[in-house]
Amino acid sequence: MRFLTRSLLGLFLAAVSVSALAYAGATLVGAIQSRAEDSGGRGGEARERVFTVRAVTVSPGQVQPVLSAFGEVRSQRTLELRAPVGGRIIELGDGVEDGAEVQAGQMLFRVDPADAEAELALAQSDLARADAELREAERALTLAAEDVAATQAQFDLRARALARRLDLTERGVTTEAALEEAELAVASARQSLVGRKQAQASAEARVDQARTALDRQKITVSEAERRLADTTVRAGISGTLADVSLVEGRLVNTSEQLARIIDPEALEVSVRVSTAQYLRLIDDDGRLRDADARIALEVAGYEITSPGRLVRASATVTTGQSGREVFVELANPRGFRPGDFVTVRLSEPALDDVALLPASAITVGGEVLVIDDDNRLSARPATVLRRQGDDVIVEASALAGLEVVREVGPMLGAGILVRPLRQDADGQLQPDEPNMVTLDPERRARLIAQVEGNTRMPEQVRARLITQLSQDSVPAQTLERLESGAARRGG
Repeated sequence: MRFLTRSLLGLFLAAVSVSALAYAGATLVGAIQSRAEDSGGRGGEARERVFTVRAVTVSPGQVQPVLSAFGEVRSQRTLELRAPVGGRIIELGDGVEDGAEVQAGQMLFRVDPADAEAELALAQSDLARADAELREAERALTLAAEDVAATQAQFDLRARALARRLDLTERGVTTEAALEEAELAVASARQSLVGRKQAQASAEARVDQARTALDRQKITVSEAERRLADTTVRAGISGTLADVSLVEGRLVNTSEQLARIIDPEALEVSVRVSTAQYLRLIDDDGRLRDADARIALEVAGYEITSPGRLVRASATVTTGQSGREVFVELANPRGFRPGDFVTVRLSEPALDDVALLPASAITVGGEVLVIDDDNRLSARPATVLRRQGDDVIVEASALAGLEVVREVGPMLGAGILVRPLRQDADGQLQPDEPNMVTLDPERRARLIAQVEGNTRMPEQVRARLITQLSQDSVPAQTLERLESGAARRGG
């Protein structure tokens, strides 16, 4: 019996607990629904969402586009140092090392001159022998000339003797045998004279050969002297040494590259641009314009700049490359080095009746969002002529004087109501004039009573609001804030 009583008491208590929980849940749901219904009744119709945007006015004018491209700095004067002769390096100049400054004519290194000196000595010996041969040939020519002169005198003498014999024969004084003997003597003298002239001609040829041999030997001596001089290598230009592989005692071969001299004051930038960009850099005759340039090198947060000038374009297109290669001369190469990767900004011809707008003002479809008189957006097409980093250059003839959105977002489009934030000439935002509302007497009295009855509001704020509500026109934002606060308190 006791067990049954306790069981019934437990069931009763459980039923009471379940009923209490059900009543509490129903009360909570009813309160939530009532609050939702009251909020919907007080809120009225849903207000349109207003987006705050930054506005910019399109002002047509003249803009000079700037073509930005990347390029590599290189030297206009680079001299390769090669060994003119082979041998062992026996001496290095002072300060000959990678990065050292050298002056034109400075001694850089010297190769062992022993072989060159021996070659020069042999050439000088052969020169002396050729000189002696020439002198001997000239003496032989002199003797041959004297021999010819003597033989000529004998011939003349026998010729006169023959003439006398002929005269005597005509007068019948001499015999035919004597005349024949005189003729034979003249013939013998003529033959001897011819032989002497041949000897003279041979002597002259020997002199010519000796003179030619002497000239050739002089050339040989000159080459030997040049080879000896080439054992000492000097700087051809002033500049900075690079890729130095010179070590005293090293054995080098002829024409082996040992270093380079780079002139740091004669630098230029090789820039590759597209074909369309290249066409904007040439005039109607196909010649490069005399365009100014600005070269910039960013180093650890710092920027090294130099003015420049567009000087020439490459005559060919490298295999596997596209576009055109142009060269910009640096006017102030201080701080730049060959091999630097730099940014080059070339000035293009100025464009008229255009405007410079932020790139964020152009939509994906190539349009701008114009702010109408009622602060609603409308889409207008925009022709983009150039892109200048974060800005674009557009044709301004159809957009002149219109206000457009500076930054187009995914929530903005045609028909959207916006609140524009305008900027003055100094780039400062101009505050919008508040929207003023004229109050009727009943509404003004109700709002003043509401402010006076709000004990949680500071006294200074209460006085300021009462002063504003006493005016003929009150800012709409102030009214919205007061009425929304009253609605929340009522809820």
